[in-house]
Amino acid sequence: MTLALAAPVAAEDWPQWRGPGRDGLAPSLPPGSAWPKSLKLAWRTGVGEGHSSPVMAGDRVFVLGRQGEVEELLSLDLETGRVLWRQGEPVPYTMNPAAMGHGKGPKSTPTVRDGRIYTLGIGGILTCRDAQSGRVLWRKDFRGRFRETSPLYGAAQSPLVDAGLVVVHVGGNDDGALTAFEAATGAVKWEWKGDGPAYASPVAADIGGVRQVVAFTQAHLVGVSAARGDPLWKVPFTTDYTQNAVTPIVRGSTVIYSGLGNGVHAVEIVRRGEAWAAEPRWSNTGVSAYMSTPVLDGDVLFGLSHRKKGQLFALDARTGRSLWASDGRQGDNASLVALQDALLMLTTEGELVVARKDAKAFAPIATYAVADSPVWAHLAVVPAGFLVKDATSLALWTLK
Repeated sequence: MTLALAAPVAAEDWPQWRGPGRDGLAPSLPPGSAWPKSLKLAWRTGVGEGHSSPVMAGDRVFVLGRQGEVEELLSLDLETGRVLWRQGEPVPYTMNPAAMGHGKGPKSTPTVRDGRIYTLGIGGILTCRDAQSGRVLWRKDFRGRFRETSPLYGAAQSPLVDAGLVVVHVGGNDDGALTAFEAATGAVKWEWKGDGPAYASPVAADIGGVRQVVAFTQAHLVGVSAARGDPLWKVPFTTDYTQNAVTPIVRGSTVIYSGLGNGVHAVEIVRRGEAWAAEPRWSNTGVSAYMSTPVLDGDVLFGLSHRKKGQLFALDARTGRSLWASDGRQGDNASLVALQDALLMLTTEGELVVARKDAKAFAPIATYAVADSPVWAHLAVVPAGFLVKDATSLALWTLK
């Protein structure tokens, strides 16, 4: 078996939250692929409870799950689903009564980079392991550092690995720090303590000639210097129940963001001398993302609004103008992925919907049943097909 985990991220890997670019854009399917009447189940393996999404690097799949009171990271063979190693530790966790339906986690998706895999447990423990063996390389437990080590409903953001740093917003409500750790050693490189953590995952982007970490916090959308953590700009943004959960989308100097009941918005990040500002560009209050992060493909933003019990939508990303909205009752949540010629939507009801990337109307091509229990984890697109994590198991579905 060949495992190229120490190499740079390959185009066909799915090594982190929302894929290679952390943006929901997936590599094209093999040339000549057609959507069949049904998908083929290559394998299914029990991996524990939780909403953490699978990732893939080389010929290995990694998934974080929960077995009783133990959080367990598994490495599986992509072709067969055979478990190659499993490493875990006891993680007792008391759920917020408002989140009982989501279980004890974990919720954060691992990140694989340069032969290491980074996980953030439901209670806020950050761990770096050797991807080949599962051996712990370093571990950070923030008990005693903050009043709480995770926000109200448990840690959910996925570690960002960029330029040799691992960026995670640690801590809990009203008391946290957006922190960059050296990827190899875990040493703290910088901290920004301006707010508590959210549930959305940070992203990195070059804006105005400066590498920035763009992230939701408990009550803001912020941009900080990726090299030093210096605060550059911020936008106040809160939702009911303190649930900033939608990963920001960056295109050039434009940042698109949304949250429960608050519409979809875009700001332009501008620099005048040493001063930065986030200037409003457009707002659309007709639709609103909740836990499902939209995907930006070309100039079209595809998303799932929580309104009307789940309504797919498409917006013009340049103006915010609504292009179309589907009928309601599409599901509580969905992960969205854009292929070169199709839009994929994996719903909480266990359906994988394939639609044309049409700017005029919702145009389904095929619908496949891929799970018989709730699916909250994000879809992972791999060369062999689609990785789907349901309530307790992980499956690989192929086109043939």
